[in-house]
Order: sequence, then C-alpha cells, then structure tokens
Amino acid sequence: MEKFQATKLASYLGMGFNLLLFIIKFAVSILSSSQAMMADAINSLGDILSSLMTFIGNKISSKPRDQDHNLGHGKAEYIYSLLISILLIVLSFSFMGSSFQSIFIKKEYTFSYLLVVVCILTILIKLFLYLYTNHLSKNLNSLLLKANAKDHLYDAMITLINLFAIISINFGIYAIDGIVGVGISFWILWNGIQIFKESYDVLMDKTMEGETKNKVVKMIKQYPEVKRIGQFIATPVGYQYQISFTIYVDGNLTTYASHKIANQIEHELKKLPEIYLVVIHVNPI
Repeated sequence: MEKFQATKLASYLGMGFNLLLFIIKFAVSILSSSQAMMADAINSLGDILSSLMTFIGNKISSKPRDQDHNLGHGKAEYIYSLLISILLIVLSFSFMGSSFQSIFIKKEYTFSYLLVVVCILTILIKLFLYLYTNHLSKNLNSLLLKANAKDHLYDAMITLINLFAIISINFGIYAIDGIVGVGISFWILWNGIQIFKESYDVLMDKTMEGETKNKVVKMIKQYPEVKRIGQFIATPVGYQYQISFTIYVDGNLTTYASHKIANQIEHELKKLPEIYLVVIHVNPI
C-alpha cells in the first residue's frame, strides 16, 4: 500500500501546485497582455489533467483483486500512463508549431518584471515536483509516477524557454526562444513516445525483460532437484508479473516431495518485488 499512498500524495501535490500556478499565470497574462504567459497558463491546465489522471490511475490500480479481476487492477496504471504519454506528444507538437512560428514572426510581448518572477516561481515549483516525483518513481518502480515526473520536468523547461523569450525580447532578440523551443519539443516528443511504448508493451502482455527472467531462472536452478525448466510464461500484472512454468524432477520422488520443492521455489520467487503470482507445474523425468 506504500506505493499507492505515495502516488496519491504526489498527485495531490501536482494538482494543488498546478492549480496555484494556473491562477497566477492567468492573472499575470491578463495584466501584461502576454500571449506566451497565457499559453503557459493553459499548459498548467494540462498539468492539472495529468495529475488528475495519475490520481485516478493510482486509485483504480490500488484496488485488490476480485472475482471479476482475478489478477487485480494493476494495469490501470499503464492505461493512464498511456494517456499522459499522448498528452505529452500532443503538447510537443503544439509547442513545436508555436516555436517554429516564433523564429520567423516577431512576438507581441509587453515586458514586465512580474513575468520574470512568475517564470522563476514556476520553474522552482516544477523542479521540486520533478525531483520529488522522480525519486518516488525510482523507489516504487512506478511508470505512472515516472510519466508524471517527466511531465513536471518538461513544464519547467517550457517555462524556462518562456523566461528566455521575455528577457531576449527585451534586448531585441526574437528568434532564440523559438530555436531552443523546437529542440525541447523534439525531446518532449521522444520521451512521450518512450512512455507510450512502455505502457503499450505492458498492456499487450509483453513478457518480462531478459535481466529479470535470468534472475528468476537462476533462483529456480539453485534447487538441485530441478533437472529442467520448461514452458516459461510471464504475463505483466501492473508493474509486476504473473509467471508460470514447468519443472522436471526425478520421477522416483513422491508426489508430496516433488510438490514440496515447487512450494519452496514459489515461496522464494514471491520475495522478488517483480513477482505477483507464481504457478508451477511439476513433471517427472
């Protein structure tokens, strides 16, 4: 439950801070007639949606398994990670278009130190949210938190570009924010695609990676009674796996003895954080 409580707190912090930033940016954009700050305010609305999806995905995936969902609700995390990745991809294209346009078209900015203060405040808050959420994602092995953390980082970078634009336009330099903005847009697009792929792989029941599988197989082979391993199948259940496989043991062993070995293997494998459920079939050899 630690994972679900931590994700809930991260989503609450995200929604709270993003709502605060939206109100501040929206008010300042009206006062300064800054289109860039208004766009940043709209981006904060997207961040609220992202944090909301994190909260909903976490709430659903934290439900225990039931009669209709025998393997629990863990994949909900990846459905909402997929939605966040799509949001990142859409955002990247949107920002890319405006960045290309700003290279060639002079932006109508009204310089104000209030805009600078809001940008710096946004960057500091977003970096705090990124560091906190990224730390949780690594400790809890959560793709949902990882997606949300990257969203915070990209928001900080977008606002940094906005800050450069405000300062550079005050000195008569209009193209720099567009050029850097295009580069960051491609970076956001690439990472959005990566999160999409990770989520898609889990939802399509991609088997466990070689490193994790090798660790599991190595643990099984530690038992000298196991002569051979066959029909190894791994199915993702949220961030964990349900694994099923056949072990071949000496045919002279009693049924009780051979199944005792299987129970010991199951007990050891379930200590791994990657393992959700173990099903072992025993065959004589």
